[in-house]
Amino acid sequence: MIFIKTEPELELIRRSGEVLRDAFLEIEKVLRPGVTTAELDRVAEDFIRSRGGKPAFKGYHGFPASICASINEQVVHGIPGPRELKEGDIVGIDMGVVKEEFYSDATRTYPVGEISEEVRRLLRVTREALDLGIDKARAGNHLSDISHEVQKHAESHGYSVVRALVGHGIGRQMHEEPQIPNFGPPGKGPVLRAGMTLAIEPMINVGGSEVLTLKDKWTFVTVDGKLSCHFEDTVAVTEDEPLIMTR
Repeated sequence: MIFIKTEPELELIRRSGEVLRDAFLEIEKVLRPGVTTAELDRVAEDFIRSRGGKPAFKGYHGFPASICASINEQVVHGIPGPRELKEGDIVGIDMGVVKEEFYSDATRTYPVGEISEEVRRLLRVTREALDLGIDKARAGNHLSDISHEVQKHAESHGYSVVRALVGHGIGRQMHEEPQIPNFGPPGKGPVLRAGMTLAIEPMINVGGSEVLTLKDKWTFVTVDGKLSCHFEDTVAVTEDEPLIMTR
């Protein structure tokens, strides 16, 4: 079942998303070569709790941390720990907040120090794919219009989209219906209605689309070891422009 949120519920998601947006700003203050992913996790958790929220990921199906920190070929769900970020890395920080019973979810992929123009292009195209997908999150469109836009933009630049992992609805639960693939033909799936809230999240690879899970049972990596990039926002469908709750 796809839940349609009321205006008061949308306001609560927006407030959750505001905490999440500001948590990214706190992480940006300390993200640099030499910092550990565990330190980024601590900064995020302390800030989220200081704003009256809870880290939505911590304890979720047993996940041990407040953020996912996925470096280079890691696609999603990297577990924070003692690993230090190095000059030239990219790191995807995926975070969720629950506040006043409503969830928000977003991801930013950051360069660590100086990165090559090729890697900068990957980040730019993935961010553009997210924006193009969000633009299709309008009442009257089909769900797969979002998916198709992401796929079309990524593949037009020679990249592949991860097919084993998808975006999702969000609200009183972290993961609600519908699932939102990052590929597929337009004009398929449910018709979007005002009040739907979606976590749209392109995961785009330099090489092939195939991924596998490491022995920690959480971290997904590219099979070919090539870079992957991930951006995500929580978005509300309205009668007009999509409302991005996490910016």
